[in-house]
Amino acid sequence: MKRSLEAELIQWKDRKEHLPILLRGARQVGKSYLVQEFSKTHFEDIATVDFENRPELKGAFTTREPKEILSRLEIALNKPIKAGHSLLFLDEIQLCPEALITLRYFKEQMPSLHVIAAGSLLEFLLKEESFSFPVGRVEFLYLHPISFSEYLKAAYPLINRRMHEYSLTNPPSELEHQELLKVVRRYLFVGGMPAAVQASLNETSFLESQRVHYRILQAYQSDFGKYAKHTQHKYLQIIFEKAPALVGQILKYNRIDEETRSRDLKPAIELLSHAGLIQQVFATTASGLPLHAHIKRDRFKLLYLDTGLLQTATKVDATHFYDVDIMQINAGMIAEQFVGQELIAYSAPYQNNPLLFWERIAGGQAEVDFVITVGSNIVPIEVKSGATGSLRSLNSFMQEKKSKIGVRISEAPLSLHKNILSIPFYLLNFLDRLVNEAEA
Repeated sequence: MKRSLEAELIQWKDRKEHLPILLRGARQVGKSYLVQEFSKTHFEDIATVDFENRPELKGAFTTREPKEILSRLEIALNKPIKAGHSLLFLDEIQLCPEALITLRYFKEQMPSLHVIAAGSLLEFLLKEESFSFPVGRVEFLYLHPISFSEYLKAAYPLINRRMHEYSLTNPPSELEHQELLKVVRRYLFVGGMPAAVQASLNETSFLESQRVHYRILQAYQSDFGKYAKHTQHKYLQIIFEKAPALVGQILKYNRIDEETRSRDLKPAIELLSHAGLIQQVFATTASGLPLHAHIKRDRFKLLYLDTGLLQTATKVDATHFYDVDIMQINAGMIAEQFVGQELIAYSAPYQNNPLLFWERIAGGQAEVDFVITVGSNIVPIEVKSGATGSLRSLNSFMQEKKSKIGVRISEAPLSLHKNILSIPFYLLNFLDRLVNEAEA
């Protein structure tokens, strides 16, 4: 399956000066596959150092001299590693902290060699007080689950090509609209984990994808035991099990566990968030740009890693796929999860800024699900699980902040009415283009 991040890797490969890349993302989002596929087209060879399957290769990194490291790896892998021709791929690097440290020396002493490292749950290593990370000598890229757009490319290539033709002046017909909503509903159950997507391409039912989801969820919990300290493990387990039921809600710690103190849960939430297993959506006053300068760190909502994993974790019956009101499952939680996941997927891959929402408590309660910037404009986004619903909070934001455009994302058709741009779920990838078109 083609991943959009490959375009970023191609630019990196062609730059005269390039830093080693540290590819970050949750386990099983496709980091290793992406690098392997990228290397087939853009390098003569790839030297893969997989610290999970071949732990003995850690012995190559007892020195910090890149030439000596390569000499040892060439013997162990039985292949030459040549700058400009080979890609050195250090996989599951969290299992070898020494290799992570040596990335700075590759940058300084062998800048012409292309090096990509990938790891899951790196935060468990980076949070160690004794660990010194090579800041400024490594470039971060973030890989997320397969987006709806990437899913279309793999599962519905004809539909994917047609999507680029839609605009405010050329919206989908009613028939197209309803068929595209069915595809969205299917994606909600399959989700964006590559193994689950592949299973869905091979099977007509959702059962095989759900089996993949269960395996992934179990693997994550197993990882906590491998990498977390004993006290951490307990709190990570509690949060990971409770998070699916809390998606889209402003977090109150007593909803997670009444008997556990917030000061014990907070570090575990931050750790899971940095590891990509959950996402914190922070409140912002949206008083100006940049939006992240106006964050309220103590006020946030939660999102899960993936819609498919969320459906399986909350034990949603896959027969709901045939229901018109699928987005309203669990009070519309899945709709907000989908939109948040998509916004993250289409953000710059070298940034890891959290999503934001807006709320007003004084003078009447109002809340807008997401707030983003398009160009130099602040754009509020309201998510509706159906095709209709009140937009009181969205209108309050627009009046208070003097917004040019407000966005409603729902099952309603594409349209523009009184500065409210209605975007159906399936066109979320084109949000920036549609906003610019509405403002023109």
